[in-house]
Amino acid sequence: MILDNITVLDFETSGLDPARDRVIEMAAIRCYGGEIVSQFNTLIRFNGALSPKITEITGITSADLVNGMDEETAFRILNRLIGDSTIVAHNAMFDLSFLHHTLLRLANRSFSNSFLDTLTISRARHTYPHNLKEMCTRYGIDLEGAHRSLNDVYACWKLLEKMNEEQSVAKDLNVLGYMKKYGVPKWHPEQASMVPIEIKYA
Repeated sequence: MILDNITVLDFETSGLDPARDRVIEMAAIRCYGGEIVSQFNTLIRFNGALSPKITEITGITSADLVNGMDEETAFRILNRLIGDSTIVAHNAMFDLSFLHHTLLRLANRSFSNSFLDTLTISRARHTYPHNLKEMCTRYGIDLEGAHRSLNDVYACWKLLEKMNEEQSVAKDLNVLGYMKKYGVPKWHPEQASMVPIEIKYA
C-alpha cells in the first residue's frame, strides 16, 4: 500500500527563497498503515528579524524564535523521522526545495525519498482554488489555524487519505506539477516527473 509508510511534513519559513531564507517552524508526522506512530514539531532559532508579512501569515514573531531549537538539531531529528518513508506535503515543491537546500548547507547532501504532492493531485482533480484550506473544506476536513505547521500536517494527511479513497494516488508518486507560464523550476528532485499544469476554473 502506497500510504503504509509516509512522513507528512510542513515548513514555515522566513521567506520564499530556499537558497537564502530559513525554516522557522517544522512539523512532521510518521504514519505506518494509516496510524500515526511518531510526530515532531518545533520552532527554530532564527538570527534576524522576520518581516511583518511572515508574522501576518504565520502568527510567528521574531521573539517566538529566540528560544527555538537550533537548525542543525531540528533537521537531524527530522531526517531520522523521515528515514526511508515517502514524503508528503501540500505544495511539495516548496517544502522539498527547503529540505534540499538546508540539507545541502548543513550536511553537504540532499535526499532521495519518493514523495507525494497533494497540491499537484488537487490541481489534476479539481477546479481552482487548490490551497490546503479550500481543499479541506471540499473534503469535509477541519483545518483550524492554517499556516502553523502541525495543523497543516494533520490536514494534509487527512486530505491525502480522502483523495486516495476516492482514487488511488499510486500514479501520482514522484509527480510534480508546475505552472506553464513560469516554466520548470530551476531545482527539482532528481526522482521527480515534472508535469505542466493547466489550472481548471469552474
